[in-house]
Parts: sequence; structure tokens; C-alpha cells
Amino acid sequence: MHLRSLELSGFKSFANSTTLTFPSRITAIVGPNGSGKSNIAEAIRWVLGEQSMKALRGKKGEDLIWNGSPASRAGRPSIPRMGKASVTLRFDNTEGNIALDFEEVAIARKIFRDGINEYFLNDSQVRLRDIVELIARLGLGETKHNIIGQGEVDWMLLASPLERRDILEEALGLRVYQLKKNETERTLNATEDNLRQAEALLR
Repeated sequence: MHLRSLELSGFKSFANSTTLTFPSRITAIVGPNGSGKSNIAEAIRWVLGEQSMKALRGKKGEDLIWNGSPASRAGRPSIPRMGKASVTLRFDNTEGNIALDFEEVAIARKIFRDGINEYFLNDSQVRLRDIVELIARLGLGETKHNIIGQGEVDWMLLASPLERRDILEEALGLRVYQLKKNETERTLNATEDNLRQAEALLR
């Protein structure tokens, strides 16, 4: 699986539409303090379904959207605040490693100032669950074992046996089956509730 590009628009410090292309394997993204390195990592986490605002260094969804800037002393014009933010990851799928009939797979997420989130797969709007199931098959699960931020190494070392088991199961690609199991259990519980209501009506 090869990551072709990361596209950001209005996400945190990326006011203007920005595209990072990856023509070859990437070892690291480097730059001075304040250049947006952490925001790039957070954008990847976010588009892959991250729901924790703490992990994204924010308090509410609006914190992820460019909030505007005044005109600079050097004469650069101000950039007004944006009404939404979006991030898109594009993967090369010419070898068919992703179980979709597309040569390129694009996963996108948008957030608006009213807090509404939208998820897209190759420009078709989908549910968060669809994105989570897809990335679970790709081994890019939500415990973030692929993106290790500051302080997370300690967390892994101090994790409980149950937490370590979750990390290992996700790395082995078992997360998608756990998601299906949880969904089936919810369906069974709902069916049991319906049966009890039907029995009560019959009585």
C-alpha cells in the first residue's frame, strides 16, 4: 500500500489548500517549530476517524478549522476564518491491496463550524463506520499504533495486558472482526428488546 498524497484545506494552520505528494516512501517530515508538522500527523489521524479532541490538541470540533489571521507587518493580507476544514488521503491501489475496484482510493473527512462531520470514500459520502471498517482491514486502526506521538511511547510501555492485547489484535488485522462482532451483538440486543415488547403486547 502506497500513500500518494495528503490534501488539507482549512485544517488548523493550513488556511490555503495544500497538497503534500509522496512519490516515494517517506521516512520523516522535518521542519522548524511552528511549521505544521504536528498538524500534519493530526490531520492523518483525524481523516482516519479519530474522535478524541484531546488527541488532536483541541477542545471542540471548531478548533480544527482555520480561525483567521490579521494582516502582517510585511504587507501580507489577512486570511479570514474558514467555515469548514477538510482532509483527504489518497492511496495507490493499482496492485489491488485495498479491496475496492479503484486504482486510487481517497478517504476524506470534512468538518463544519456547527460541528457536523462528513466522511467520503472516493467522493461518495459514507458513514464513519464504513471508514473505520476499511482502515481496520488496512491495519490503520484507531489505537494509533501507526502514529506514535509524544508521550505515547510511555503509554504503550505502561499499558495494561488488556490494552496491549487490543494493540496486537489491531496490528494483526483482527479489528474488523471485533467491529462486526460488536455490531452483531447490538443487533441481537435490539432484537431481544423487540421480542420482549411483542410478548408484552400479546399478553
